[in-house]
This record gives sequence, structure tokens and C-alpha cells, in this order.
Amino acid sequence: MKKFAVVLSGCGVFDGAEIHEATLSMLAIAKKGCSYELFAPDIDQHHVINHITGEEMDETRNVLIESARIARGHITDLDKFNPAEFDGLLFPGGFGAAKNLSTWAFEKANATVLPGVEKAINGMVSLKKPVGALCISPVLLARILGEVHLTIGDDEGTIDAIESLGTKHVYTTHGEVVVDPEHNLVTTPCYMLDATIDQIAEGAYNVVDAMIKMMD
Repeated sequence: MKKFAVVLSGCGVFDGAEIHEATLSMLAIAKKGCSYELFAPDIDQHHVINHITGEEMDETRNVLIESARIARGHITDLDKFNPAEFDGLLFPGGFGAAKNLSTWAFEKANATVLPGVEKAINGMVSLKKPVGALCISPVLLARILGEVHLTIGDDEGTIDAIESLGTKHVYTTHGEVVVDPEHNLVTTPCYMLDATIDQIAEGAYNVVDAMIKMMD
């Protein structure tokens, strides 16, 4: 049975992992007859957002603890991730990828990426194992790997930023994936487009399907 590692960045689109993308990715993995283990970094979130008002709240939350909400408590510190133990690595989107796993939301092409995230991605790429990324999370691949092929939908500001890093952006629509065969990357836009939950499910399924084909 093929085994995926799924990296979460909190719980909630505006300050953590996008919950639809996270859960539908897990569902896609299970429906394809594979297993998964969830990971998140043991760090404080950049900030906490009220998801009703969009306003910042005066409190501190931990990314690993918040991610455990989605994981139903079964989650591991990202620092313990070993690429040799997994067949694929998957990143759902949500602003947590750009605020907690990296500083992309604030520094764009000059962003730094959390060392544990960079280590995980480089480890999988060096072993020629597939890495999937949904929504905004492909910016992590662009920042770490540079000259790769991927998609983040149609947001021109984000496209300009990743292309400044040498990344080739491919425009896509709902459910479509972009495969970089040289680096074994699979990306899809999800909520970087104006999407519905069934379109998110399609994108997640297609990413997982493409990743599995790379594992054969």
C-alpha cells in the first residue's frame, strides 16, 4: 500500500490549512487505496484570524495543536518526517502555507520557508518521490526549487512573483493538474480560483491520482 505524508499548516483558510482541501485530499488518498499520515510544524501561528469577521484576534495558537483538529488528534511533528518512509508528500492550501510554513504572504518572492518544510520537500525530490501541492501551497515549491513547472490558478500578482524565481507557471481551471516530470511535482489551483467544494474534490483526486502514477 502506497503511503502519503500530508502536511497541515493549522486549521482554517485565513490562518492555517484550508479544511476542505485537507480533508478532501485525505479522502482522495483513501479512495485510491492508499494510506496517509499527517504532519505539522510545532510552532506558533503567525496570527489568529476570526473567520467570521476576517479580523485578527489577540491570542496565540500553535500550528501543530490546531492542525490536530483536522487530524482528529493523530498527527506528528514535521521535524520527525522521514522521506524514506513515504511514497508521496502532499500540501493542502490555505493561508497557513503562506503565513506559517513560509513568509510568502508578506514577502512574496523574497520569502523564507520553514526549514522543516524545505527539508521535507528537498528530501522527497532527491529520492525522486512525488510532491503534490494545492491552491497557494505551490509557492513553497517555487521558492525552494526555482525552475519548475506548476500552477496557482490565475492570480497575476502571485504568478509574477513565482516567475521571478524562474518558475514556469501554467494557467489551469478547476480540477486540472500540472505535472513537472523532471521534479515529480503535481499542482492544482483549488481555491486560488472561485471554486465550489465538488471542484476542490476533483482537484484533490486528480493530484493524488497523478502522484500515484509517479510511484509505479
